[in-house]
Amino acid sequence: MQLTNLEIVNFKNIPEAQMEFCDGVNCLIGLNGMGKSNLLEAIHLLSMARPMTSMPESALITHGGDMLMVKGHYRMDAGQEESVSCGIVKGKGKTLRRNGKEYNRISEHIGRFPIVSVTPADSEIVTGAGEVRRRLMDMVISQADPTYLPRLIRYNKALESRNKMLRAGIGDRLLYEAVEATMAEAAAGVFAARKKWTEQLAPGFAAYYSRISGDAETASLEYRSVLSDATLAEVFDAQRARDLALGFTSAGPHRDDLVTHLGQYSMRRLGSQGQVKSFTIALRLAIHDYLRESSGLTPILLLDDIFDKLDSERVGRIMEIVSGRDTFGQIFITDTNRQHLDETLARVKGPSKLFHVDSGKFSIINHQS
Repeated sequence: MQLTNLEIVNFKNIPEAQMEFCDGVNCLIGLNGMGKSNLLEAIHLLSMARPMTSMPESALITHGGDMLMVKGHYRMDAGQEESVSCGIVKGKGKTLRRNGKEYNRISEHIGRFPIVSVTPADSEIVTGAGEVRRRLMDMVISQADPTYLPRLIRYNKALESRNKMLRAGIGDRLLYEAVEATMAEAAAGVFAARKKWTEQLAPGFAAYYSRISGDAETASLEYRSVLSDATLAEVFDAQRARDLALGFTSAGPHRDDLVTHLGQYSMRRLGSQGQVKSFTIALRLAIHDYLRESSGLTPILLLDDIFDKLDSERVGRIMEIVSGRDTFGQIFITDTNRQHLDETLARVKGPSKLFHVDSGKFSIINHQS
């Protein structure tokens, strides 16, 4: 799958842009704050109907503007053409259209145009709270499994209801039964999908990390859930008195986590900045494989500021991996250093484009077909 062209109006510091991309590697060079990452954010918005980072959607609109529009045209792996447009108007919300037709529910869009992004904020996957890792699991699985997001939404709505009852101090177990039955059914599906996802992802992730480190280190993932050892009904029975005292549901899939290991130790506690970045990049590459195999589509790969905190040898190994055209398809890379990108393009087999970015404006420096 390739994004062939993109039109932008009033997206962050990009007042207006019309760009055409190659189906290989597209590089963006420019100083910090010029709009490189914002372009990747706009591409991500088209695929996922949300920005890469958590923020109010109105914050995506150019300062002083009252609306934004992003529109892209895609060539799918089977050859058909598709268009997606996303508009946000202050005070009125968001509209998302595919081939000119607005979605009834935006969740229907997730997974149609798979995407994988590597950003500087990815270090939070290792160093941040469990919520960050759960959000990662949910976003990825939702792109591959259309039944997952509805289950997760049902669980979260029932969880909210149960928490309201706990905060109100309701102690009658019969009043909890309907809510907990809904939670248990949805939780079983969420748990099974997350467990399967981790099992599918782990071998490829470990292989990528080993390759990036030059076979000098090993890394692994472990999925931890209270449902590994008990049903949700059993968990609630054991935790009911505690939950009433706390005023919230203390255990369930909303507390699941991915544990990250460097050898036999915790990556979170002992990993250097370079090791953490290698870990998150290996994870994203494994996610790319997972989405390609699950959806039958080759996801777009966004590599934002990939060279930061990595030595030249690790960067070289990463670029050797992603330059495999049959596996990774279309790639977008940003950096502030022209030498980095020239060295990257020298390794690339196939088409490439190099853009200069200055104050939200984009110009072509080099194009190889």
